[in-house]
Amino acid sequence: MASAHRSLARWAASVRKWPIWELPSWLVAVIALVVVAHAAAIGLAASSLSIRPHDLEVFGTLLACAAATVELRRKKGLDSAGVNNDVYGVWELAIAILLPPLYALIAPIVTVTLIQLRVRRTLAYRRVYSASSFGLSFGAASVTFHLLAPQVDKVAPGTALYGLAWLAAVLASGIVKTMLNKVLIMTAIKGSDPSIPVLRDIFGREPLYNELAELCIGTLLTFGVARNIFLAPVTLPVLVLLQRSLSHARLLNESRTDPKTDLLNARTWEREATAEVARAVRARVALAVAVLDIDWFKVVNDTYGHLFGDEVLKEIAHCLPGVLREYDSAGRFGGEEFVLLLPHTRAVDAFRIADRIRDHISGLSLRAPDGQAVQVTVSVGVAALDAGSRRELSELLSAADAAMYRAKRDGRNQVQMISTSRGLSAVGARTASGVDGFSGTPAKPSAWDVLPRDKSRTAGDPDEVAARV
Repeated sequence: MASAHRSLARWAASVRKWPIWELPSWLVAVIALVVVAHAAAIGLAASSLSIRPHDLEVFGTLLACAAATVELRRKKGLDSAGVNNDVYGVWELAIAILLPPLYALIAPIVTVTLIQLRVRRTLAYRRVYSASSFGLSFGAASVTFHLLAPQVDKVAPGTALYGLAWLAAVLASGIVKTMLNKVLIMTAIKGSDPSIPVLRDIFGREPLYNELAELCIGTLLTFGVARNIFLAPVTLPVLVLLQRSLSHARLLNESRTDPKTDLLNARTWEREATAEVARAVRARVALAVAVLDIDWFKVVNDTYGHLFGDEVLKEIAHCLPGVLREYDSAGRFGGEEFVLLLPHTRAVDAFRIADRIRDHISGLSLRAPDGQAVQVTVSVGVAALDAGSRRELSELLSAADAAMYRAKRDGRNQVQMISTSRGLSAVGARTASGVDGFSGTPAKPSAWDVLPRDKSRTAGDPDEVAARV
C-alpha cells in the first residue's frame, strides 16, 4: 500500500513538472477542451459507423500515401520550425470527402504521430493539440460535405452542373476546415507567445496562397481517387514539389530577415530603402529615415546577461510594427541599432513618429531573470528628405546617425532631427510641442552632426565609452 502511494506521489510530482503548466491557465483550459471535444467526436462518429471494406481500402491507401509524404519530407530535409504549412492536408481532405467523418477525425492522429517520431520532436502537448485541432477541422469538413451531398445528388449526374455543384461542396468543406484550423492554431500560438506575429504568419498573403494551392491539389486528388484509387500514389511527386516550394518560400523569407528580431536584415532593408529613396527623389516627395540605438545596452548585457539582452532586442523589434504605419519598414542594422524607413513623410511628421516610438519603448514592461523591473530607453536620430531635395540613402543614414549621436550626447532617451531643407546639418527639436509639432532652438552643427557614418563608429559608441569609464 505504501509503495503504491509513493508511486502515485512520484507520478503526481512528474505531472506537475509538465511544460504545459507554464502556459496561462485559460490556454490550458482551451487545450483540454479541444482534446476532449476531439475524443468525444471520435466516440460519437464511431458509434454510428458502418464499416465497409471499400472504405478501409481507400483509408489505408490514402493514409499510406500520407506516411510516405512524411518520410520523404524527412529524407529531403524539409523540416521547418514554427508556423508552417505542410501538405498532409491534401490526403486528409480526400479522406474527409470520400469517407465517413470518423476517418477524417483519426487520420491526423497518425500523421502527427509520425511527424513527432520521424521528422522533429517537440513538446507532447503541442502534438496532441495539433492532432486534435486538425482532427476537428477535417471532421468539420467531412460533416459539411456530407450535409451538402444530398443537395448535390439532386443535380443530374454526369452533367456540367453536377460537376460544378460537387466542386462547390468540396471547396466549401475545405474552407470550413481551413478557417476552423486557423482559429484553433492561432489561439494556441498567441496564447503561448503573444509576441509572435500570427496574423502575418497565418493570414498573410503567402500562407493564404499556400492554403489555396493545397486546397486545389486536394480537390483534384479527391476527384481522381473517387474514380481510380491507384491515382493516389501518382500524386506523391507533385506533393513533394509543393512541399519543396513551401520550404523555398520559407528560406527566402529567412534570408530577408534578422533571425533574432524577425525584422528586415541590414542588407534587405538597405536595398529596399535605396529604391524607395530613389523613387522619392524622382517623384519629388518627402521621405525620412531614423536610426534607433538602445541606451546603455552594454550595461544591460553586463548586468543581466546576454540572454536578457536578446529579449530586450526582441521586445523592441516586436513593438515596432504596432507603432509604425503599414507602409513603413523597420530593420536591424546589427548590435543594438535599428533603422526605420518612413516614406511620404515630412520632417515634422517623421519627428512625431520617432518620438512616439521612443515613448512607447520607454514604457515597455521588461523583467530581468531575477524579477527586477528594467526600463529600457532609446536615442533616435531622424533625417528627413524634403520634397524636391536630391540625396542618397547613404547621406540620409549619415545624417540620422549624427542626429542619434547628438541625442546620446545631450542626455539620451530623446529624438534629434536633421532636415535636408537646411543642408543635412540643422538639428531639430527634442520635444514634440509648439508650432508644427516641435519646437526648440537649433544648435550649430558640431562634429557629431557632420561626422560621416563610417567614421562615427571609429569614435566608439557613447554608451560603451561611458561604460568603460
